[in-house]
Parts: sequence; C-alpha cells; structure tokens
Amino acid sequence: MALTAPRNTLARTGDVLDFPVAASTTIHQGALVALSAGYAAPGATATGLVAIGRAEESATAVSAGDAKVRVRRGTFKFANSASGDLIAQADVGADCYIVDDATVAKTNGTNTRSRAGKIVAVDTDGVWVQIGLGQ
Repeated sequence: MALTAPRNTLARTGDVLDFPVAASTTIHQGALVALSAGYAAPGATATGLVAIGRAEESATAVSAGDAKVRVRRGTFKFANSASGDLIAQADVGADCYIVDDATVAKTNGTNTRSRAGKIVAVDTDGVWVQIGLGQ
C-alpha cells in the first residue's frame, strides 16, 4: 500500500550482518560464505549460490536456522585456482567464481560454479575479491 503520510522506515546499516546457517552445516571463521536457498553455507562448487562475504566467526547448525553466522562484506584475499582457471593480473575487474570456501577461479567451470565477486587485485599468494550483497 502506497504511503499517504511520512513513515519511519527501519534500516540495517553496516558491513556485518547475521545470517541463519543451513542444516547440518559448519562454517569456519574466515570462510567465503554464500546463501543456499536463503541459508548461509560455506562456498562450494555449485550453481545458484549467492556470495555474501567472509565469516567473522565459526558457526554450526544442526537444523536450518538454529544458528546464525556473522558475515562481513568487503574485499578479501582468497586462494587462486590452478591451471586453466588461474586468475591473472589481466583479469582484474572481471568476475570470479567460487571453488570452495577458500578458493576462487577465473571461470564458472562450464556452468558448475556460482559467482564469487569482482577481482580487485592479484598477488602471488592469492586473489583479492570484492564480495557481498550488493557488490
């Protein structure tokens, strides 16, 4: 229903949000975290995931949503994939894709991987990725 008077619309601010954890799942602090059917899960090779950031703490859920994990959006360093999926300096500014909760790759693996975020920089020991909702 459209407003007919002023309204105090609630807001969430900040780069750290809490998300309910998927059933039978452990997310380790520092992991790349993605939403799977609306629940937080560690990054994995799968389609349909939505990358949301890096876990600020570890969390384990037995049933879906019985635990929450704090996730920060921003730019984080993850491990670089290997061989044909190795991310290079020429890839800065392009999308990269989730391999697991600590690794990103240059390609979507023939449509088997979800988008992780934007490549910001490439170092010899990893890839800086801008990640999170709205990124």
